[in-house]
Formats: sequence, C-alpha cells, structure tokens
Amino acid sequence: MWSSWGCSSLAGLLGALSACSAKLALGADYLQDVCKCAAGTHEGVCDWVHLLLRLCFACLVFACNAVMWTLFAKALRSSSSSATATVTTTASNFVFSALLGKFLFGESRAVLWWVGISITLSGLILLHTSSPALEVNRAKAKED
Repeated sequence: MWSSWGCSSLAGLLGALSACSAKLALGADYLQDVCKCAAGTHEGVCDWVHLLLRLCFACLVFACNAVMWTLFAKALRSSSSSATATVTTTASNFVFSALLGKFLFGESRAVLWWVGISITLSGLILLHTSSPALEVNRAKAKED
C-alpha cells in the first residue's frame, strides 16, 4: 500500500512536527504571545489557556513520535536497503524542519546549510533512481 519513499517522507515530516511541538510546549512563550494577540482585552484568559496548549503540544510530541517510528519501521520493511529508508527519512526531516522553522518561528538557514542539504538530496536521488534490474542481476549472480 505505502511505498518506502512515502513512509520515509512522512516519518521525516512527523519528526519535524514533533520537534516543533516540543519547541512550542517547552520553549519560549510563543503560545502566550499568540494568545494575548488573539484575546485582545481579555488577557487574563491567557494565563490558563497557554498552559492547556502547552500540555496539548507535549502530548502531540509523543503522538508524532509514535506514528513516526511506525512509519519508519514500515519503510524499512518495504525498502530494499535500510540506508535508503534512513537517508530519505533524515533528508525529509531536515527539509521539513527548515520549512516549519521558517514559517512558524521566522528562522533562517545559512548558505552552508543549503549546500549540505543539496548534497544530501542529490545522494537521495541517486539512491532512489538506482536500477532495480541491476540489483536483481547481482542477486542472481550471487546464487550461481
């Protein structure tokens, strides 16, 4: 049903979402600032609402990690190589972390980071475009 590539990519996304949830649950007062902006004149409500939101995001960390590991195990099972599933998960986690960091927290990445992720993605493309026929021929040669 799910391909190794799809499970690995979703596992990377869930890993990035887990990290963002942890940052919101344990980090600076992002949630309290958002609550104060949304509440306007009713700032007293934010004293308990932001604690409830932090608890929800802490639970989301565990939920995202549980589903991420399930998808990663599924990707390992359906992949011809554990390296392919691992590199795909890691690369997608890097990309999604950068995107979520930019859009949610206004973070930026250095040029060297972009060079590194470009090299990683190039290797990922090589892994996913390797010829399956070549792998079948190698397996047959080992049997003979």
